[in-house]
Amino acid sequence: MTRGLTRRVVLGGLAASAGGMGFARAPEVSPRPVPRGLEAAPAAPKKLVSQSEALIAKANLGGDVGFAVADTQSGEILEARLGQTYLPPASTLKAVTAIYALDRLGPLHRFKTQVLATGPLRAGKIEGDLVLVGGGDPTLDTDQLADLAVKLREAGVVEVAGGFKVFGAALPRGDRIDTDQPEHVSYNPSYGGLNLNFNRVHFEWKRTQDDYQITMQARALRFRPSTNVASMSVVDRRAPVFDHWTNGYRDNWSVARRALGRDGARWLPVRYPARYAGDVFRTLARSNGIVLPPSEIIETLPGGTVLAEVESDPLRPMLQGMLKYSTNLTAEIAGLTASASDAPVGTLKASARQMASFASSEAGGRVAFQDHSGLNYDSSITPSDMVRLLAANTTVRPLLKTVNLSLDKARPAPADVVVHAKTGTLNFVSTLAGYIATPRRALTFAFFSADTDRRDAIPPAERERPQGATGWSRRSRQLQKELIRDWAARHA
Repeated sequence: MTRGLTRRVVLGGLAASAGGMGFARAPEVSPRPVPRGLEAAPAAPKKLVSQSEALIAKANLGGDVGFAVADTQSGEILEARLGQTYLPPASTLKAVTAIYALDRLGPLHRFKTQVLATGPLRAGKIEGDLVLVGGGDPTLDTDQLADLAVKLREAGVVEVAGGFKVFGAALPRGDRIDTDQPEHVSYNPSYGGLNLNFNRVHFEWKRTQDDYQITMQARALRFRPSTNVASMSVVDRRAPVFDHWTNGYRDNWSVARRALGRDGARWLPVRYPARYAGDVFRTLARSNGIVLPPSEIIETLPGGTVLAEVESDPLRPMLQGMLKYSTNLTAEIAGLTASASDAPVGTLKASARQMASFASSEAGGRVAFQDHSGLNYDSSITPSDMVRLLAANTTVRPLLKTVNLSLDKARPAPADVVVHAKTGTLNFVSTLAGYIATPRRALTFAFFSADTDRRDAIPPAERERPQGATGWSRRSRQLQKELIRDWAARHA
């Protein structure tokens, strides 16, 4: 096993995000008008600086610690440290994505997944092809595909004269969000116009008398069919724990036997999501008496008649779930769809640039984004610009989680202070941005801490949970709470 990696660390399940971020040149500023009332950060009074500096010194984080605090109503920045310094936002970028998607698509937008026939349906037989059409839904799961198969049966379909086609090109596609993450982490999945189970496959192992029983399933709450698009073999080797290779349509995995222990499970990323969805739908259709030939991926959507469809939840609750669980795929698809509502976009980075232009106009500054989730190393924004953007878009506040400000048993959370915020955690990057409600004043804040030198020194094989990162993040989160309590006491 690779040095620094334990069985618990490597096989321990899901993490929200990992890796690190650097800096990038900001794009041109959008011609959208700058919101009124958002003023530049003044020099913080000396006594305020020393109060914050004492807390920061005690945390002993190293690297850069920047923040900005503003009056939400007026936009006046009351206090800032490194307020104009570009720092990695990590998953606080998802709050920007939520604002962008709601602005472009509206809170009631729904994603549709459809099945259409290219020929007439006669006596239960489609005289043409059956096409599974992805509408980008980032939350589509196996249970919903099962519902779609039932609707297809209820429409009277028994057999198909032509082929079974799968269309997943409604949005730009990629086999992973960020290229600098470990191969096996499920928070760095593929993305595109047809997604399933957050583009993850459920790998489970059970110890038998002298070997392991392995399953690779498209698992949801009600259904858990096996899939032919991902395979796993157990091999005798010391390292690496996981190995992965593809042959153009299939994910092939192997795992070191000594890393498995007894029984366990974890999610692994899927690199061919459209083929994965087609394989699973074919199984579910067969369970409803509809035999389909092997799927064929198509790049152009043919004309035809829609026979059945399923819809996602409305965008607003979907984004609330994204912010709660920090789901990277949902953020990327929401951002891509928002950008495509203006004009076609060819890549994830092109879509991120469009969102950056929107954010620049909202904040009155210049920002640089490489994705919509905050996973990429090269996204950056200043604390002051993040605060201005959030202060100008308070409709996102109810979608954010509440933050418990309790420090320990002796210092419980203030009863009259409520914080709604989005967290962000990468390796040696810890961020928090959102809103502070007090009886007398509403505040908006952004806190970014980043030790990028320490982050960049982590070998790729150890990026899932590197040594020292957990304790560093714990100290940063404690500092966040201490600063917020201090800001609320002094500024409100």
